[in-house]
Amino acid sequence: MDSSASSGDSIDSLITSPSPFHPANHICVLCRNFYTLGWVTGTGGGVSIKHGPHIFIAPSGVQKELMQPADMFVMEHASRAYLRKPPVLKPSACTPLFLAAFDRGAGCCIHTHSQWAVLVTLLVERDTLRQGSSTADLCFEIERIEQIKGIPKARGKEGMLGYYDRLKVPIIPNTAHEEDLTQSLEAAMERYPDTYAVLVLRHGVYVWGDNVQKAKTQAESLDYIFRLAVEMRRLELPWTDQNTN
Repeated sequence: MDSSASSGDSIDSLITSPSPFHPANHICVLCRNFYTLGWVTGTGGGVSIKHGPHIFIAPSGVQKELMQPADMFVMEHASRAYLRKPPVLKPSACTPLFLAAFDRGAGCCIHTHSQWAVLVTLLVERDTLRQGSSTADLCFEIERIEQIKGIPKARGKEGMLGYYDRLKVPIIPNTAHEEDLTQSLEAAMERYPDTYAVLVLRHGVYVWGDNVQKAKTQAESLDYIFRLAVEMRRLELPWTDQNTN
């Protein structure tokens, strides 16, 4: 048998499975669903799943609604070495940001270009500038919204946030190149250790969770909250009680 063919078959076994929940299959399903929500239009956004020692990453520049398991990149988490690289595709520019989440224990990381996420960052930026405050440490905050219960408490704490808890999602400045966001993302994770998401100004949001189900639930809950926040602002309704911290 041709050794190169044998090697190729072995590598492709990483992305071959009849299970719909295998990362290579699951990422394709998620991307198709996210496309219908307007989260990953124009090849933007991405999804990555950690499965055992391996990280499965959607490629860059591929229409997310047409993605196939054969398009997946597979990386060994410990060494950061690619075990599988589709020859005609480029690795996702989001990869170092996904790795930042996995290094902190996440099992899945989702990046979307949701319009509601972008609008929320613009509203926070505008409010901060109007107050004459620095935009160096922007943060979206909201409370007393039922859907906050879809967001877990800090890592190591059991349960979900409650109706009276204040949800805080840090906002970092955008950069010309996606990978250049990594340092700011990691700094935001350190400043806000309880967060499971980071907004990127005029860009979108990164959301991560312990597993795929939790990351998806949190991404959906946050997008609902972002949309609600934009509509609340349109109606001149406050996001928080200014008398609380």
